[in-house]
Amino acid sequence: MSEITVQKQPFRVPMTDGKIIDEHFGLATFAVGNLSLARMVAPPGWSEPHQTPEFDEYTLVISGRKQIETETGVIVLAANESVFIPKGNRIRYSNPFDEPCEYVSVCTPPFSIQNVNRED
Repeated sequence: MSEITVQKQPFRVPMTDGKIIDEHFGLATFAVGNLSLARMVAPPGWSEPHQTPEFDEYTLVISGRKQIETETGVIVLAANESVFIPKGNRIRYSNPFDEPCEYVSVCTPPFSIQNVNRED
């Protein structure tokens, strides 16, 4: 039987753009595992560079809206909506709206700065 792990103190990723990232499970918290799980809050006006991740990503919006630019168009998710983005897709996440966006992200394999492939 495997050990059950309860996470009560997620790792707060240091950010300079106002975004909050609390990693509950992943490389920053346990340095092992086959996925990462994080709660995030993107402030109004937030965006990040285009990226082509080497991981699959599942996103569930809790509140607000999140915009995702893809090669085929723009997706806008609202509360209680989710998306699956397979690895290798060029995407760009943003919150061009007036309210914060709270969401949960699951990446498999786990997110790392080395496998997100952000553009400068």
